[in-house]
Amino acid sequence: MITFVFNQKFMKKNQGTLVQSLSLSAAIILVISSVIGSGVYKKVAPMTGELMSPKLVLLAWLLAGVISLFGALSNAEIAGMMANSGGEYFYFKKIYGKFIAFIYGWSTFITIKTASVASIAYVFAHSFNALIKLPSFDTATEQITFLGIFKPFEDFGVKMVSIILIIILTFINTRGLKNGALLSSWITKLVIMGLATIVITGLIFGKGSFSNITTNATSYVDNGWGNFDFIKALFAAMLAAFWAYEGWNTVGFIGAEIKNPNKNLPIALFTGMMVIIVTYLLVNFTYLYILPADELINVSKTGNQIAAVAVIGHFAGAIGITLLSIIILITTLGCTNSTIIMPPRIYNAMALDGLFFKRAANIHPTYNTPNDALWMQCIWAIMLVLSGSFDQLTDMLIFAAFFFYGITALGVFILRKREPNTPRPYKVWGYPIIPALFIVFCVALIIITIIGKPREAGLGLVLMMSGIPFYWYWNKKEKVA
Repeated sequence: MITFVFNQKFMKKNQGTLVQSLSLSAAIILVISSVIGSGVYKKVAPMTGELMSPKLVLLAWLLAGVISLFGALSNAEIAGMMANSGGEYFYFKKIYGKFIAFIYGWSTFITIKTASVASIAYVFAHSFNALIKLPSFDTATEQITFLGIFKPFEDFGVKMVSIILIIILTFINTRGLKNGALLSSWITKLVIMGLATIVITGLIFGKGSFSNITTNATSYVDNGWGNFDFIKALFAAMLAAFWAYEGWNTVGFIGAEIKNPNKNLPIALFTGMMVIIVTYLLVNFTYLYILPADELINVSKTGNQIAAVAVIGHFAGAIGITLLSIIILITTLGCTNSTIIMPPRIYNAMALDGLFFKRAANIHPTYNTPNDALWMQCIWAIMLVLSGSFDQLTDMLIFAAFFFYGITALGVFILRKREPNTPRPYKVWGYPIIPALFIVFCVALIIITIIGKPREAGLGLVLMMSGIPFYWYWNKKEKVA
Protein backbone atom coordinates (compact mmCIF):
# COMPACT_ATOMS: atom_id res chain seq x y z
CA MET A 1 0.00 0.00 0.00
CA ILE A 2 1.43 3.38 -0.99
CA THR A 3 0.50 6.51 0.96
CA PHE A 4 0.74 9.96 -0.61
CA VAL A 5 1.16 13.05 1.51
CA PHE A 6 0.26 16.24 -0.34
CA ASN A 7 0.80 19.87 0.57
CA GLN A 8 -2.84 20.93 0.78
CA LYS A 9 -2.42 24.64 0.11
CA PHE A 10 -1.34 23.86 -3.47
CA MET A 11 -4.40 21.72 -4.18
CA LYS A 12 -7.56 22.83 -5.97
CA LYS A 13 -11.00 21.80 -4.86
CA ASN A 14 -12.32 18.79 -6.81
CA GLN A 15 -8.70 17.76 -7.28
CA GLY A 16 -7.99 14.42 -8.94
CA THR A 17 -5.35 11.91 -7.84
CA LEU A 18 -2.74 9.82 -9.62
CA VAL A 19 -4.05 6.27 -9.86
CA GLN A 20 -2.32 2.90 -10.33
CA SER A 21 -3.55 2.04 -13.82
CA LEU A 22 -0.50 0.60 -15.64
CA SER A 23 0.23 -3.12 -15.84
CA LEU A 24 3.73 -4.63 -15.88
CA SER A 25 3.59 -5.13 -19.65
CA ALA A 26 2.60 -1.47 -20.14
CA ALA A 27 5.51 -0.35 -17.95
CA ILE A 28 7.95 -2.49 -20.01
CA ILE A 29 6.57 -0.96 -23.21
CA LEU A 30 7.10 2.54 -21.79
CA VAL A 31 10.74 1.73 -20.94
CA ILE A 32 11.35 0.52 -24.51
CA SER A 33 9.44 3.35 -26.20
CA SER A 34 11.17 5.98 -24.02
CA VAL A 35 14.57 4.80 -25.25
CA ILE A 36 14.28 3.70 -28.89
CA GLY A 37 14.26 6.91 -30.91
CA SER A 38 16.49 8.42 -33.56
CA GLY A 39 19.79 7.07 -32.22
CA VAL A 40 19.39 3.53 -33.55
CA TYR A 41 19.20 4.93 -37.09
CA LYS A 42 21.89 7.63 -36.92
CA LYS A 43 24.67 6.89 -34.45
CA VAL A 44 26.50 4.01 -36.13
CA ALA A 45 28.08 6.39 -38.70
CA PRO A 46 29.69 8.88 -36.25
CA MET A 47 30.71 5.98 -34.00
CA THR A 48 32.49 4.33 -36.95
CA GLY A 49 34.12 7.67 -37.70
CA GLU A 50 35.50 7.76 -34.15
CA LEU A 51 36.71 4.15 -33.88
CA MET A 52 37.40 3.18 -37.54
CA SER A 53 36.64 -0.44 -36.64
CA PRO A 54 33.28 -2.27 -36.97
CA LYS A 55 34.17 -4.67 -34.16
CA LEU A 56 35.01 -1.76 -31.85
CA VAL A 57 31.75 -0.04 -32.80
CA LEU A 58 29.79 -3.13 -31.75
CA LEU A 59 31.86 -3.26 -28.56
CA ALA A 60 30.96 0.40 -27.85
CA TRP A 61 27.25 -0.41 -28.31
CA LEU A 62 27.57 -3.38 -25.97
CA LEU A 63 29.55 -1.47 -23.31
CA ALA A 64 27.13 1.46 -23.40
CA GLY A 65 24.24 -0.97 -23.07
CA VAL A 66 25.81 -2.88 -20.18
CA ILE A 67 26.69 0.35 -18.35
CA SER A 68 23.15 1.65 -18.88
CA LEU A 69 21.87 -1.70 -17.55
CA PHE A 70 24.11 -1.34 -14.47
CA GLY A 71 22.55 2.09 -13.93
CA ALA A 72 19.05 0.69 -14.39
CA LEU A 73 19.72 -2.16 -11.92
CA SER A 74 21.04 0.31 -9.34
CA ASN A 75 18.10 2.63 -9.96
CA ALA A 76 15.70 -0.30 -9.62
CA GLU A 77 16.67 -1.03 -5.99
CA ILE A 78 15.77 2.50 -4.95
CA ALA A 79 12.71 2.55 -7.20
CA GLY A 80 11.48 -0.65 -5.53
CA MET A 81 11.89 0.94 -2.08
CA MET A 82 10.31 4.28 -2.98
CA ALA A 83 7.98 3.73 -5.92
CA ASN A 84 6.32 7.12 -6.13
CA SER A 85 5.39 9.82 -8.60
CA GLY A 86 8.44 11.91 -9.52
CA GLY A 87 11.13 9.22 -9.80
CA GLU A 88 14.57 10.56 -8.95
CA TYR A 89 13.13 13.79 -7.53
CA PHE A 90 11.42 11.75 -4.83
CA TYR A 91 14.53 9.60 -4.30
CA PHE A 92 16.91 12.55 -4.05
CA LYS A 93 14.65 14.40 -1.61
CA LYS A 94 14.82 11.47 0.79
CA ILE A 95 18.53 10.69 0.29
CA TYR A 96 20.14 14.12 -0.17
CA GLY A 97 17.50 16.70 0.77
CA LYS A 98 15.27 18.99 -1.22
CA PHE A 99 17.99 21.21 -2.74
CA ILE A 100 19.61 18.40 -4.75
CA ALA A 101 16.13 17.09 -5.58
CA PHE A 102 15.15 20.54 -6.86
CA ILE A 103 18.32 20.91 -8.98
CA TYR A 104 17.52 17.56 -10.58
CA GLY A 105 13.91 18.52 -11.27
CA TRP A 106 14.92 21.92 -12.62
CA SER A 107 17.57 20.38 -14.89
CA THR A 108 14.98 17.93 -16.17
CA PHE A 109 12.64 20.80 -17.03
CA ILE A 110 15.16 23.28 -18.42
CA THR A 111 17.15 20.87 -20.61
CA ILE A 112 17.26 17.11 -20.00
CA LYS A 113 13.72 16.08 -20.97
CA THR A 114 12.32 19.16 -22.74
CA ALA A 115 15.37 19.21 -25.03
CA SER A 116 14.78 15.51 -25.69
CA VAL A 117 11.15 16.20 -26.62
CA ALA A 118 12.20 19.04 -28.96
CA SER A 119 15.02 17.05 -30.55
CA ILE A 120 13.07 13.85 -31.20
CA ALA A 121 10.06 15.78 -32.54
CA TYR A 122 12.46 17.63 -34.85
CA VAL A 123 13.79 14.32 -36.23
CA PHE A 124 10.16 13.25 -36.82
CA ALA A 125 9.51 16.47 -38.75
CA HIS A 126 12.69 16.05 -40.83
CA SER A 127 11.62 12.52 -41.77
CA PHE A 128 8.17 13.86 -42.67
CA ASN A 129 9.87 16.52 -44.80
CA ALA A 130 11.75 13.75 -46.66
CA LEU A 131 8.40 12.23 -47.65
CA ILE A 132 6.39 15.41 -48.20
CA LYS A 133 8.31 18.63 -48.85
CA LEU A 134 7.34 21.21 -46.25
CA PRO A 135 7.12 24.94 -47.01
CA SER A 136 9.91 27.29 -45.96
CA PHE A 137 10.69 31.01 -46.02
CA ASP A 138 13.11 32.66 -48.41
CA THR A 139 16.79 32.77 -47.45
CA ALA A 140 16.67 36.37 -46.22
CA THR A 141 13.77 35.64 -43.85
CA GLU A 142 15.39 32.45 -42.59
CA GLN A 143 18.51 34.41 -41.62
CA ILE A 144 16.61 36.81 -39.33
CA THR A 145 18.05 36.38 -35.85
CA PHE A 146 16.69 36.98 -32.37
CA LEU A 147 19.19 38.25 -29.76
CA GLY A 148 21.84 37.63 -32.40
CA ILE A 149 21.73 33.89 -31.69
CA PHE A 150 18.39 32.28 -32.53
CA LYS A 151 16.91 31.89 -36.00
CA PRO A 152 13.20 31.19 -35.39
CA PHE A 153 12.27 31.25 -39.12
CA GLU A 154 14.96 28.81 -40.26
CA ASP A 155 13.46 25.47 -41.43
CA PHE A 156 10.11 26.97 -40.44
CA GLY A 157 7.98 24.24 -42.00
CA VAL A 158 9.92 21.55 -40.14
CA LYS A 159 9.64 23.52 -36.90
CA MET A 160 5.88 23.95 -37.33
CA VAL A 161 5.38 20.19 -37.80
CA SER A 162 7.53 19.60 -34.68
CA ILE A 163 5.40 22.03 -32.70
CA ILE A 164 2.11 20.58 -33.95
CA LEU A 165 3.31 17.08 -33.00
CA ILE A 166 4.27 18.20 -29.47
CA ILE A 167 0.88 19.92 -28.99
CA ILE A 168 -1.14 16.95 -30.27
CA LEU A 169 0.74 14.40 -28.13
CA THR A 170 0.50 16.65 -25.08
CA PHE A 171 -3.26 16.91 -25.57
CA ILE A 172 -3.59 13.12 -25.89
CA ASN A 173 -1.70 12.69 -22.62
CA THR A 174 -3.91 15.20 -20.81
CA ARG A 175 -6.82 12.83 -21.52
CA GLY A 176 -5.51 10.08 -19.26
CA LEU A 177 -2.31 8.10 -18.77
CA LYS A 178 -3.86 5.01 -20.35
CA ASN A 179 -4.40 6.88 -23.64
CA GLY A 180 -0.73 7.86 -23.89
CA ALA A 181 0.44 4.43 -22.75
CA LEU A 182 -1.86 2.69 -25.27
CA LEU A 183 -0.49 4.85 -28.08
CA SER A 184 3.08 4.01 -27.01
CA SER A 185 2.20 0.31 -26.87
CA TRP A 186 0.95 0.18 -30.46
CA ILE A 187 3.78 2.32 -31.77
CA THR A 188 6.45 0.27 -29.95
CA LYS A 189 5.13 -2.95 -31.47
CA LEU A 190 5.31 -1.38 -34.93
CA VAL A 191 8.85 -0.11 -34.22
CA ILE A 192 10.10 -3.54 -33.12
CA MET A 193 8.53 -5.08 -36.24
CA GLY A 194 10.18 -2.41 -38.40
CA LEU A 195 13.61 -2.94 -36.86
CA ALA A 196 13.20 -6.72 -37.17
CA THR A 197 12.39 -6.19 -40.86
CA ILE A 198 15.60 -4.18 -41.30
CA VAL A 199 17.63 -6.98 -39.71
CA ILE A 200 15.99 -9.84 -41.62
CA THR A 201 15.91 -8.20 -45.05
CA GLY A 202 19.36 -6.70 -44.57
CA LEU A 203 21.00 -10.00 -43.66
CA ILE A 204 19.21 -11.95 -46.41
CA PHE A 205 19.06 -9.45 -49.29
CA GLY A 206 21.59 -6.80 -48.28
CA LYS A 207 24.49 -8.31 -50.25
CA GLY A 208 26.71 -7.83 -47.22
CA SER A 209 29.70 -9.78 -46.00
CA PHE A 210 31.19 -10.86 -42.69
CA SER A 211 34.46 -9.43 -44.01
CA ASN A 212 32.89 -5.98 -43.57
CA ILE A 213 32.65 -6.73 -39.84
CA THR A 214 36.27 -7.86 -39.59
CA THR A 215 37.82 -5.23 -41.90
CA ASN A 216 38.87 -1.90 -40.39
CA ALA A 217 38.73 1.43 -42.20
CA THR A 218 41.73 2.30 -44.36
CA SER A 219 42.68 5.12 -41.95
CA TYR A 220 42.50 2.88 -38.87
CA VAL A 221 45.54 3.03 -36.61
CA ASP A 222 46.02 0.47 -33.84
CA ASN A 223 47.07 2.63 -30.87
CA GLY A 224 46.60 -0.12 -28.30
CA TRP A 225 43.95 -0.38 -25.60
CA GLY A 226 45.91 1.68 -23.07
CA ASN A 227 46.50 4.63 -25.39
CA PHE A 228 44.70 7.84 -24.33
CA ASP A 229 43.68 8.62 -27.93
CA PHE A 230 41.96 5.23 -28.09
CA ILE A 231 40.23 5.85 -24.74
CA LYS A 232 38.99 9.26 -25.94
CA ALA A 233 37.71 7.75 -29.19
CA LEU A 234 35.96 4.93 -27.30
CA PHE A 235 34.30 7.38 -24.90
CA ALA A 236 33.27 9.64 -27.80
CA ALA A 237 31.65 6.66 -29.53
CA MET A 238 29.97 5.57 -26.30
CA LEU A 239 28.61 9.10 -25.79
CA ALA A 240 26.85 8.73 -29.13
CA ALA A 241 25.49 5.35 -28.06
CA PHE A 242 24.36 6.74 -24.69
CA TRP A 243 22.10 9.20 -26.50
CA ALA A 244 20.46 6.16 -28.13
CA TYR A 245 20.10 4.50 -24.69
CA GLU A 246 18.93 7.68 -22.92
CA GLY A 247 15.50 7.60 -21.28
CA TRP A 248 15.49 4.27 -19.43
CA ASN A 249 14.99 5.98 -16.03
CA THR A 250 11.84 7.88 -16.94
CA VAL A 251 9.47 5.03 -16.07
CA GLY A 252 10.34 5.79 -12.43
CA PHE A 253 8.57 9.14 -12.81
CA ILE A 254 5.23 7.32 -12.95
CA GLY A 255 5.97 4.85 -10.14
CA ALA A 256 2.77 5.86 -8.36
CA GLU A 257 0.72 4.91 -11.43
CA ILE A 258 2.07 1.36 -11.94
CA LYS A 259 0.23 -1.59 -10.43
CA ASN A 260 2.24 -3.26 -7.64
CA PRO A 261 5.09 -0.79 -8.35
CA ASN A 262 7.58 -2.06 -5.78
CA LYS A 263 7.71 -5.39 -7.60
CA ASN A 264 6.90 -4.41 -11.18
CA LEU A 265 9.07 -1.31 -11.58
CA PRO A 266 12.42 -3.17 -11.21
CA ILE A 267 11.18 -5.93 -13.53
CA ALA A 268 10.12 -3.36 -16.13
CA LEU A 269 13.53 -1.64 -16.02
CA PHE A 270 15.52 -4.87 -16.41
CA THR A 271 13.30 -6.47 -19.07
CA GLY A 272 13.02 -3.29 -21.12
CA MET A 273 16.78 -2.69 -21.09
CA MET A 274 17.57 -6.27 -22.13
CA VAL A 275 15.20 -5.99 -25.11
CA ILE A 276 16.80 -2.68 -26.11
CA ILE A 277 20.40 -3.93 -25.86
CA VAL A 278 19.70 -7.03 -27.98
CA THR A 279 17.77 -4.94 -30.53
CA TYR A 280 20.54 -2.35 -30.86
CA LEU A 281 23.25 -4.99 -31.31
CA LEU A 282 21.29 -6.84 -34.01
CA VAL A 283 20.38 -3.68 -35.94
CA ASN A 284 23.90 -2.22 -35.83
CA PHE A 285 25.45 -5.57 -36.74
CA THR A 286 23.22 -5.48 -39.83
CA TYR A 287 24.38 -1.98 -40.78
CA LEU A 288 28.04 -2.97 -40.43
CA TYR A 289 27.46 -6.26 -42.26
CA ILE A 290 26.01 -4.46 -45.30
CA LEU A 291 28.26 -1.39 -45.60
CA PRO A 292 32.07 -1.33 -45.19
CA ALA A 293 33.50 0.95 -42.51
CA ASP A 294 34.84 3.46 -45.06
CA GLU A 295 31.36 3.98 -46.55
CA LEU A 296 29.83 4.55 -43.12
CA ILE A 297 32.58 7.07 -42.35
CA ASN A 298 31.68 8.91 -45.57
CA VAL A 299 28.06 8.99 -44.38
CA SER A 300 29.25 10.53 -41.12
CA LYS A 301 31.21 13.21 -42.97
CA THR A 302 28.15 14.37 -44.91
CA GLY A 303 26.63 15.49 -41.62
CA ASN A 304 22.94 15.38 -42.55
CA GLN A 305 22.58 11.87 -43.97
CA ILE A 306 21.08 9.16 -41.75
CA ALA A 307 23.16 5.97 -41.67
CA ALA A 308 20.14 3.66 -41.86
CA VAL A 309 18.94 5.43 -45.01
CA ALA A 310 22.34 4.87 -46.67
CA VAL A 311 22.26 1.19 -45.69
CA ILE A 312 18.70 0.56 -46.90
CA GLY A 313 19.28 2.59 -50.07
CA HIS A 314 22.29 0.37 -50.79
CA PHE A 315 20.13 -2.70 -51.43
CA ALA A 316 16.48 -1.59 -51.51
CA GLY A 317 16.65 1.66 -53.47
CA ALA A 318 14.02 4.41 -53.34
CA ILE A 319 11.21 2.11 -52.20
CA GLY A 320 13.29 0.90 -49.26
CA ILE A 321 14.23 4.46 -48.31
CA THR A 322 10.55 5.50 -48.35
CA LEU A 323 9.58 2.55 -46.14
CA LEU A 324 12.47 3.32 -43.77
CA SER A 325 11.41 6.97 -43.55
CA ILE A 326 7.97 5.75 -42.48
CA ILE A 327 9.57 3.49 -39.83
CA ILE A 328 11.62 6.43 -38.53
CA LEU A 329 8.44 8.54 -38.41
CA ILE A 330 6.69 5.88 -36.32
CA THR A 331 9.72 5.41 -34.05
CA THR A 332 10.21 9.10 -33.31
CA LEU A 333 6.46 9.54 -32.84
CA GLY A 334 6.49 6.85 -30.15
CA CYS A 335 9.63 8.16 -28.45
CA THR A 336 8.32 11.74 -28.44
CA ASN A 337 5.07 10.53 -26.90
CA SER A 338 6.79 8.51 -24.16
CA THR A 339 9.18 11.36 -23.38
CA ILE A 340 6.21 13.72 -23.00
CA ILE A 341 4.26 11.36 -20.72
CA MET A 342 6.51 11.02 -17.71
CA PRO A 343 8.54 14.15 -16.72
CA PRO A 344 5.46 16.26 -15.77
CA ARG A 345 5.05 13.94 -12.77
CA ILE A 346 8.33 15.44 -11.48
CA TYR A 347 7.08 19.01 -11.90
CA ASN A 348 3.85 18.06 -10.15
CA ALA A 349 5.77 16.60 -7.19
CA MET A 350 7.99 19.72 -7.02
CA ALA A 351 4.95 22.02 -7.08
CA LEU A 352 3.35 20.05 -4.26
CA ASP A 353 6.50 20.83 -2.25
CA GLY A 354 6.19 24.52 -3.16
CA LEU A 355 9.32 24.33 -5.33
CA PHE A 356 7.87 24.89 -8.79
CA PHE A 357 5.20 26.95 -10.52
CA LYS A 358 2.07 26.63 -8.40
CA ARG A 359 -0.27 25.46 -11.16
CA ALA A 360 1.87 22.38 -11.80
CA ALA A 361 0.45 20.94 -8.55
CA ASN A 362 -2.99 20.49 -10.14
CA ILE A 363 -4.31 17.05 -11.07
CA HIS A 364 -7.29 16.95 -13.46
CA PRO A 365 -10.37 15.76 -11.53
CA THR A 366 -11.63 13.61 -14.43
CA TYR A 367 -8.53 12.35 -16.22
CA ASN A 368 -6.23 12.17 -13.15
CA THR A 369 -3.31 13.67 -15.08
CA PRO A 370 -1.02 16.63 -14.25
CA ASN A 371 -2.41 18.70 -17.12
CA ASP A 372 -0.94 22.07 -16.16
CA ALA A 373 2.52 20.52 -15.80
CA LEU A 374 2.09 18.84 -19.21
CA TRP A 375 1.26 22.15 -20.89
CA MET A 376 4.17 23.93 -19.15
CA GLN A 377 6.50 21.29 -20.56
CA CYS A 378 4.84 21.69 -23.96
CA ILE A 379 5.38 25.45 -24.01
CA TRP A 380 9.06 25.24 -23.05
CA ALA A 381 9.73 22.46 -25.58
CA ILE A 382 8.12 24.64 -28.27
CA MET A 383 10.41 27.53 -27.27
CA LEU A 384 13.40 25.21 -27.70
CA VAL A 385 12.15 24.16 -31.14
CA LEU A 386 11.78 27.80 -32.25
CA SER A 387 15.14 28.79 -30.81
CA GLY A 388 16.90 25.98 -32.66
CA SER A 389 19.17 25.67 -29.65
CA PHE A 390 18.08 22.20 -28.60
CA ASP A 391 20.82 20.42 -30.57
CA GLN A 392 23.38 22.11 -28.35
CA LEU A 393 21.26 21.32 -25.31
CA THR A 394 21.18 17.63 -26.20
CA ASP A 395 24.98 17.68 -26.46
CA MET A 396 24.95 18.71 -22.80
CA LEU A 397 22.13 16.31 -21.91
CA ILE A 398 24.31 13.24 -21.37
CA PHE A 399 26.75 15.21 -19.20
CA ALA A 400 23.94 16.41 -16.93
CA ALA A 401 22.07 13.10 -16.94
CA PHE A 402 25.06 11.01 -15.90
CA PHE A 403 25.78 13.29 -12.95
CA PHE A 404 22.34 12.45 -11.59
CA TYR A 405 22.57 8.79 -12.62
CA GLY A 406 25.79 8.55 -10.62
CA ILE A 407 24.37 10.02 -7.44
CA THR A 408 21.33 7.75 -7.76
CA ALA A 409 23.66 4.73 -7.72
CA LEU A 410 25.54 6.29 -4.78
CA GLY A 411 22.19 6.41 -3.00
CA VAL A 412 22.13 2.60 -3.00
CA PHE A 413 25.17 2.59 -0.69
CA ILE A 414 23.81 5.41 1.45
CA LEU A 415 20.45 3.73 2.01
CA ARG A 416 22.04 0.32 2.65
CA LYS A 417 23.96 1.94 5.53
CA ARG A 418 21.28 4.36 6.72
CA GLU A 419 18.27 2.04 6.44
CA PRO A 420 19.55 -1.55 6.53
CA ASN A 421 16.21 -2.94 7.75
CA THR A 422 13.94 -1.18 5.24
CA PRO A 423 12.19 -3.76 3.01
CA ARG A 424 13.74 -4.04 -0.43
CA PRO A 425 11.54 -5.89 -2.93
CA TYR A 426 14.55 -5.95 -5.23
CA LYS A 427 18.26 -5.80 -4.36
CA VAL A 428 20.71 -4.84 -7.08
CA TRP A 429 22.48 -7.88 -8.50
CA GLY A 430 26.21 -7.99 -7.90
CA TYR A 431 26.19 -5.48 -5.03
CA PRO A 432 28.51 -3.70 -4.28
CA ILE A 433 30.43 -4.27 -7.56
CA ILE A 434 27.67 -3.34 -10.05
CA PRO A 435 26.69 0.05 -8.55
CA ALA A 436 30.35 0.84 -7.75
CA LEU A 437 31.43 0.22 -11.36
CA PHE A 438 28.59 2.40 -12.57
CA ILE A 439 29.59 5.25 -10.24
CA VAL A 440 33.22 5.02 -11.37
CA PHE A 441 32.13 5.19 -15.00
CA CYS A 442 29.91 8.22 -14.34
CA VAL A 443 32.83 10.04 -12.72
CA ALA A 444 35.12 9.14 -15.65
CA LEU A 445 32.52 10.28 -18.18
CA ILE A 446 32.09 13.64 -16.43
CA ILE A 447 35.85 14.23 -16.21
CA ILE A 448 36.50 13.26 -19.83
CA THR A 449 33.60 15.46 -20.99
CA ILE A 450 34.99 18.43 -19.05
CA ILE A 451 38.42 17.88 -20.63
CA GLY A 452 37.23 17.06 -24.14
CA LYS A 453 34.16 19.35 -24.37
CA PRO A 454 34.64 22.13 -21.81
CA ARG A 455 32.14 24.44 -23.53
CA GLU A 456 29.29 21.90 -23.43
CA ALA A 457 30.16 20.89 -19.87
CA GLY A 458 30.32 24.53 -18.73
CA LEU A 459 27.00 25.42 -20.35
CA GLY A 460 25.45 22.30 -18.87
CA LEU A 461 26.55 23.35 -15.39
CA VAL A 462 25.25 26.90 -15.95
CA LEU A 463 21.83 25.57 -16.98
CA MET A 464 21.72 23.22 -13.99
CA MET A 465 22.62 26.06 -11.61
CA SER A 466 20.22 28.54 -13.26
CA GLY A 467 17.51 27.15 -11.00
CA ILE A 468 19.21 28.37 -7.80
CA PRO A 469 17.49 31.83 -7.80
CA PHE A 470 14.13 30.07 -8.33
CA TYR A 471 14.90 27.67 -5.49
CA TRP A 472 15.80 30.56 -3.19
CA TYR A 473 12.55 32.37 -4.04
CA TRP A 474 10.23 29.36 -3.79
CA ASN A 475 11.92 27.98 -0.68
CA LYS A 476 11.73 31.37 1.05
CA LYS A 477 8.07 31.68 0.08
CA GLU A 478 7.38 28.18 1.40
CA LYS A 479 9.05 28.96 4.74
CA VAL A 480 7.06 32.18 5.12
CA ALA A 481 3.84 30.31 4.34
